Formats: sequence, C-alpha cells, structure tokens
Amino acid sequence: MDVEPATAMMALRAHERGGPERLVYEEAPRPIPGPDEVCVAVRAAAITFAELTWPETWESAGIDRTPVIPSHEFAGVVAEVGPDVIDLTVGDSVFGLVPFDRDGAAAEFVVVPSACVARKEATVSDVDAAAAVLPALTAWEALRDQTHLVAGQRLLIRGGTGAVGAFLTQFGHQIGAEVTVTVTSALAEARARKLGADHVVVSTPHPEARDLQAFDVAIDAVGDEVPEWMYAAVRPGGQLIVLQEPPSQELADKYGVSAAFFVVHARRERLDELAALIAAGHVEVAIAQTFPLSAGKAAYESGSRPKPGPGKTVILVP
Repeated sequence: MDVEPATAMMALRAHERGGPERLVYEEAPRPIPGPDEVCVAVRAAAITFAELTWPETWESAGIDRTPVIPSHEFAGVVAEVGPDVIDLTVGDSVFGLVPFDRDGAAAEFVVVPSACVARKEATVSDVDAAAAVLPALTAWEALRDQTHLVAGQRLLIRGGTGAVGAFLTQFGHQIGAEVTVTVTSALAEARARKLGADHVVVSTPHPEARDLQAFDVAIDAVGDEVPEWMYAAVRPGGQLIVLQEPPSQELADKYGVSAAFFVVHARRERLDELAALIAAGHVEVAIAQTFPLSAGKAAYESGSRPKPGPGKTVILVP
C-alpha cells in the first residue's frame, strides 16, 4: 500500500533574531514543494557565518518569518518534485542555493525553486558541492556576467585566498588572465600561488601604489569597506567589482573607472557550468571543518574562533 511521507523532520532553527545563541536543534514541519519547486533530502549544508546578520534571513518583503532555518548552500537527493517540474526527478543527486529570504538547508529536508538546483556528478562529494556553491557561484558570476575579462588582461583580487577570493583566483587563472592577489600572510601567499596567482602582494592595509597599478579588472573579495587604493589600481576605463555593498561613485568618477556591486543569483545555466568545472577536477574546494546537524549551533558558534584551516564549515545531515 502507499506510504504517506513523514510530516516532520529535524532542523536547526531560530525563533528570535540574534546570533548562534538563538539556534536550537528541534523537530520542525517538513516542507512541501510548490508547483515549480523540489524537496531535497539534505546531505550537506554549508555555512556563511554572516547570514545571521542579513535582513533577508529574518524577513521577507518586510514580514517577519521566524522561526527560520539557516544555511542556504546545500547538496542532497531529490525527495519530491512539484507537478510543474519536468527536468528533475526523485532520486537525482543535486546541489544548489536557497534564496536568502527562504528557510535554508540546516535540516533534513529543504524546498527550493527548481531553477536554483542542478544535478551533481557522482564523483563530486556532497560536502564539496555544498561548500562550493555560494562562493564559487559568486566568483563565477562576477567574472562571467559582471566583467569583460579575457585572456591576457590583468586581474587584481583583494583577498585572493578567502572564501570567494580563492575561486576568483582559480577562475581568473583558467580564463588566462594575469592574476595578482593581495593576502595578509606568507602562509596565504603560498596558497595563492598554488591556486594560480601569477603575482602575490602580502599587504598592509594600504599597499604601496607602485605595486598595484593599471589593472583591467579589480574585484574586492574581502567584504569590508573598499579602500581608495583599489579604485586607483584600476586603469581609466577599467572595471571594479564589489561583492558586499555598493561602491563609492565619487571615487569611481575620481579615477575614471566603472564600479559595480552585485548579489549572486542561482541560475540553472551557471550551476550546470559550475557542476562541470568541479566534476572535471578544475576547482579546488577547501573544507575547514564539519559538524553533524545535531551540533549545528556549535558549527555557527565556531565562526567567532579561528578555523583549523582555509575553507568552508559544513553541516553533515545523516
């Protein structure tokens, strides 16, 4: 006889706004997919620690949506599909990105628009796929959709070994650009060169101007306020891409550069391209640490401490 799907699941949730101290591991309703959505049985969910500070985490269209489930980067297996979904089927191994104003993947199941999901090759682990999706997709869209970078041009990356910067360095190298990155330590310098950087500047907060000049494209991957020297480093008519907040138009005009800010959007086309790159072994995915879902609160709390290595923190769902 037919067996009804379970109506409950275990999840990491926050009932009030705040930091990791608000998170509890508890039973929650299992989500039901809409017509163009899929329900995925989560196997791995990666963490972006700053997400608990984002307005989108806590509200949608100005409406409070607590209790919320964090973590928007996931990999797993399709468990259920909506009636309008024709390109994914139950049992498909997938990875994807949950829109930031929806419940995330720190749970046994997550519902996501089908366009935000792509098939994952069996040779790619769930952990690697979940860890790559947001930073790698951000880097890929920055270079493919926001810049005109081509082989032979000069690319500057501020923070070339960070979460997004590491992928920018790899993708820039693969495009054939001359890649220069800034880092803050000799250890990071060695990693940047391994990732494909042609030149590495171990910088103070204000690098010497002579070290950084006449770049065709510059991308800030650090996340704090963009320093003026980055605008000055771009040649007149070149591009500056900012990933965290809108750039200064005053400084852009001062140095004659095009400065733009963008937010990553999961699209099947770009996810498919990323899946192929990872499956081909062309991308190094760094994993700093893993936690079981039941210790999800501790996973988020670890963001206030030094990590054991570079890369993402990932929650494992048994």
